Amino acid sequence: MLKASSSLRAAALVGATSLLAVASPAFAQADMDEPGVGSPSNSYDEQVGQPIVVTGSRIARRNLETAAPVAVVNEEEFELSGSVNVESVINALPQVVPGLNGNSNNPGNGAATLNLRGLGETRTMVLVNGRRWMFYDTSQIVDLNTIPQFLIQNVDVVTGGASAVYGSDALAGVVNFKLRDDLDGILLGGQSSITERGDGHRYNIDIALGSDLADGRGNVTVWGSYNRRKEIFQDQRAFSRFAAVDGCIVPGSIDGDTGISSDRVPFSSSAGQTCVGQGGVIGPVAGGSSGVPSTYVDVLGAQFANSGGTLVDYSPFNYAPFNYLQLPQERYMLGGYGHYDIADGMTAYTELSYVNSNVPQELAPTPAFLTVDLDVDSPFFDQSVQNQLAALDTDGDGFVSSQVRRRLLELGSRNSNDDRNAFRVLGGLRGEFSPAWGYDAYYMYSRTRNSQIQSGNASISRFTQALRTEFDEDGNLVCTNPANGCVPLNIFGLNTISDEAADFIRIGAQNTEISSLQVANATINGELFELQGGPLGVAFGAEYRKVSSEYIPDTFLASGDVTGFNAGLPTEGSYDVKELFGELYVPLINGGFIDRLELTGAVRYSDYSLGAVGGVWTYAGGVTLAPIRDITLRGQYQRAVRAPNVDELFGGASQGFPPATDPCSSRSTNQSDAVRDLCIATGVPADAVFTDAVQLNSQIEGQFGGNPNLEEETADTFTAGVVLQPSFIPRLAITVDYFDIKVENLISTLGGGLNNALSLCYNTVQDVSSEYCQAINRFDDGSINFVEILNANISELTTSGVDLEVSYATPVGFSMFGAGESDLSFYFLGTWTDENTFTPVSDLPDQTEQCAGYYGSTCGTLQPEYKFSSRVTLSDGPATISLRGRYVGEAEDDQLRDGVDAASLAIPRLKETFYLDLATSFEVLENKVITFGVNNLLDQQPRLTGDSQQQANTYPTVYDVLGRDFFVSFKAEF
Repeated sequence: MLKASSSLRAAALVGATSLLAVASPAFAQADMDEPGVGSPSNSYDEQVGQPIVVTGSRIARRNLETAAPVAVVNEEEFELSGSVNVESVINALPQVVPGLNGNSNNPGNGAATLNLRGLGETRTMVLVNGRRWMFYDTSQIVDLNTIPQFLIQNVDVVTGGASAVYGSDALAGVVNFKLRDDLDGILLGGQSSITERGDGHRYNIDIALGSDLADGRGNVTVWGSYNRRKEIFQDQRAFSRFAAVDGCIVPGSIDGDTGISSDRVPFSSSAGQTCVGQGGVIGPVAGGSSGVPSTYVDVLGAQFANSGGTLVDYSPFNYAPFNYLQLPQERYMLGGYGHYDIADGMTAYTELSYVNSNVPQELAPTPAFLTVDLDVDSPFFDQSVQNQLAALDTDGDGFVSSQVRRRLLELGSRNSNDDRNAFRVLGGLRGEFSPAWGYDAYYMYSRTRNSQIQSGNASISRFTQALRTEFDEDGNLVCTNPANGCVPLNIFGLNTISDEAADFIRIGAQNTEISSLQVANATINGELFELQGGPLGVAFGAEYRKVSSEYIPDTFLASGDVTGFNAGLPTEGSYDVKELFGELYVPLINGGFIDRLELTGAVRYSDYSLGAVGGVWTYAGGVTLAPIRDITLRGQYQRAVRAPNVDELFGGASQGFPPATDPCSSRSTNQSDAVRDLCIATGVPADAVFTDAVQLNSQIEGQFGGNPNLEEETADTFTAGVVLQPSFIPRLAITVDYFDIKVENLISTLGGGLNNALSLCYNTVQDVSSEYCQAINRFDDGSINFVEILNANISELTTSGVDLEVSYATPVGFSMFGAGESDLSFYFLGTWTDENTFTPVSDLPDQTEQCAGYYGSTCGTLQPEYKFSSRVTLSDGPATISLRGRYVGEAEDDQLRDGVDAASLAIPRLKETFYLDLATSFEVLENKVITFGVNNLLDQQPRLTGDSQQQANTYPTVYDVLGRDFFVSFKAEF
């Protein structure tokens, strides 16, 4: 089965902000005399040049400082980081919580996503050149792999809600990728990376050809890119070779440091149970016979004192070696853009993009967790087992209903292949009515088709059919029902399934997702009249959007006749929205007793075709005050909204298997009489309560689905900060910003997630008639069959903290290359997360979970209180050498927050981690640069954990799982 997220609550890492008026030396190597870098230039009369539009506003302005915090990443950061994909650079920013990436195998779907401020990928708006980009699935999330990295000039990251400016989805903020549009010549680039261990090779080749037209009246550029990434399996690293779980790790044997143990041998529990081993299958559990090894049989309604309902012992399984640690990928990208002045004050422009991305996924062989009727006279049982079953056949029909759990090794590993084809076309007109007034109108259409082909699944119907056998008149064992060429299936023991039986139950499956987005937008901006501080700027316009998505599973997936990959019903839906918006920029003062005072405002009305949403207003207001040129104060409030997406609204029922704890099992941390009584009331036999038999593994099936009556989410965001640019220390800039974001009416599953729903039933509400308890479906033996948790507007999510950025550059009085002097620059981007709380049910405000500094089954991906990135760079003529530091703070298992004894957890805490990356570049000829680098210079290994892991015994989206990594790249313009 595919593993789902342990909680719908997003992780809560938050990040640093940046001053737009001063280019950060960390991100951009600048000329010493460049305005805005060599010295502060805050006054209106010093901001020379034409007005431009900055991210977070549609109003053209000369002063680039805004009321909202904005971080800027320049193209040099991509080059010095040795990144092949966009995700590597963006996920390293402190304000971004890593989403899916190239190390996300399970969960994973071949995409790379962006989660700003830990509020979730669906609450982060991704733009390219200030306009919406194509999304890849029914959740309307952008795959960063579809953005051509080599064309990126810079990336603006705006903190706080921006729905009043850009519309729905911008609750956490906006990330705007600005691509080059001025190429006149040939741009050629490439890169190759490989780990110190000689695996995981990645390389790409990029080319763009641009030409000016008609004496500069236009430009046309076409480009292409090819990327290839080789796989790494988990068994190719010591830390991920074995699947670690709390129950099979002696508490205190490791503390999150690298290495399974000092000599890297398998764990063994104090009871003598071998929990990990080479080659997949692990030794049988100690204590008792093993008549049918590797198969677990639980006869429903029967209890055995020795093992709480287990007919025979079973063998645990090490699934880790089958999983990818780095997913392979092959990607082709083609595109073009152009503009042409068709008349005075009127320019036509277009953008075209096409992406084909192919990402395989591999999982361990199918774990079959099924309820079947066992034949009491089955020839696959010895006489003693047949006698036990016969005694339980109370109705005398010759069959006993039982739960069977068996890893289907003979079918081979589960594989899926995600093939993504996406295109985007955009055309528009922009120009000027007069020197003070301009316009921009465009239409955009994008479409993505994801095709997934699966192998290694088993058909449930054929599995049960093949278990029922009899002897024919010639004494041959045959299926009772011979339809479809049935072959008898022996699942009891190791390697007992014949090749013919494996072929009979093995099935492939496939599904397709198709998503499209249409946007029509028209904006007018200009200057109304002159104020003391400058012209009063306005922008207003209208926008129309239509979203359509569908998920098309094949017959096996749609019918549920599949075990292996998750089943799911078809999904199809669409909606549209019509919007009017306006902005105001009021520069009240520029110079005099107060250096600068500006006000900003924005408002948007959106009319959705969704009846439960209807018409909604969003608005924003901000102020920027510079009492003196060296100090700028800024603050902004925004009301933002997010309309539900197609998957949340119309998603058909689907399976998920998140890690969770059954409060009625031996894993429960609250084994009170009240919980015991409720367990019995919800279907657990009295003598099975708080025993191992109630929950054998760490995953519980959830049945998820959409709700067409969902309303919009709302967010109130507040930011306040100070920018220091002391004139007596040229080229020093310090920004400190406070952020506070609260999302209400949050769309989540019932209770905020499967684990939360269980906890609310047994530990909080404690009412058998509550919706949380009624959602739990159990087998007769008390174990959970599934939990039904549909979408609802029931939760709240908040995050707050402080961002700090320091950037400084200074000349150094020597040069090895005759440049006269070198340039030394430094930057620091850091975040302190004071609060990150999730309230699963807003009607129960006391049940709030603090996740800042925690990770685990409730909080999901670890969320350290402190995270930062820094870089020191020395530029000397044609040569540059740069050292980057990345810090991930410590975190605790969220079970400690809930009162669990640390001694009961294998790894209760993860220590802080610091990475060093080194890069050097040299301009061998004019505009021809070669770069060498080493990422993770100190070969830091990831922190390890047990049950509370994302995958590979760690959090591979947070920690570096590849080890020391080398890269070389080149870039040339002709």
